[in-house]
Amino acid sequence: MLENVSLENILFLDIETAPQYPSFDEVPESEREHWVRKSEFLKKSETDTASTTYPRAGIYAEFGKIICISTGYFTRVNGTRQFRIKSFYGDDEKDLLNDFAVLLHQHFNKPDQLLCAHNGKEFDFPFMARRMLINGIKTPRLLDIAGKKPWEVQHLDTLELWKFGDYKHYTPLNLLAHVFGITSPKDDIDGSMVWFVYWKEKNFERIVTYCQKDVVTVAQIILRMKGEPLISQEQVAIV
Repeated sequence: MLENVSLENILFLDIETAPQYPSFDEVPESEREHWVRKSEFLKKSETDTASTTYPRAGIYAEFGKIICISTGYFTRVNGTRQFRIKSFYGDDEKDLLNDFAVLLHQHFNKPDQLLCAHNGKEFDFPFMARRMLINGIKTPRLLDIAGKKPWEVQHLDTLELWKFGDYKHYTPLNLLAHVFGITSPKDDIDGSMVWFVYWKEKNFERIVTYCQKDVVTVAQIILRMKGEPLISQEQVAIV
C-alpha cells in the first residue's frame, strides 16, 4: 500500500488533550453525575473515586478537550526534502479547531491526500471530529467518514500498519520508534502527564514540544516502512 502513497500527500498529526476542568471538584454539578458513572469503569482499586480518576477524563471527548494539534508535512526546498511542522494550541479549543479545519479545507482536501497518526483511527481522528461537532464546527471532508467504505477513508495509522491484521496487538509509539532505531519522543513527558503540565504547570511550551516530537516520530516510522532514509533534525522546520 505505502509504495503507492506520495509522502507529499500525507498530513502527519498528533493531538494532546486534557480534562475540561482542573479537578473533579470544579466540574459543574450538572456534569458530575456523568463522570461518576464513567469513573466506575476506570477504577483500578477500591480506593479509586470519581476524583482520583478525573485526570483520565481528557482521553474522552465527552469530558476532555483538545489543547494542541501538531501537524507536519513533507516538501522540497531547493531539491532537498524538508519536514515542516505547524501547531495549533491554546486554552480556546474552538479557535484552534477552527484554525485546523481551515488548514484542511484549504490545503488537504483532495482525493489522494491522507491524514496519518499513530492510533489515529481509534483516538486522534474521532476525537477531533467529536470535539468539532460539540464546538459547532463543520467537519472537514477528511474527518467526515460517515457512510464511507473502509477503503474510501483517507486515513493512515502507523499502529494499524504495524499490526499486519493482528487486531489484538497494541504497540505504543515509543516502542515502535525503539524497534526502528528512532529517537524516542517521550524523553520529557508522556501522554499521562499532559493534564498535570496543562492544569498545574500551565506550561504550553512543554506540551507543544512533546506533541511536535510525536509528529516527527510518526513521519520517521512511515519513512522506515517505505524503506526510505530518516530525516535529520536539520530537515525539520517549525513554521
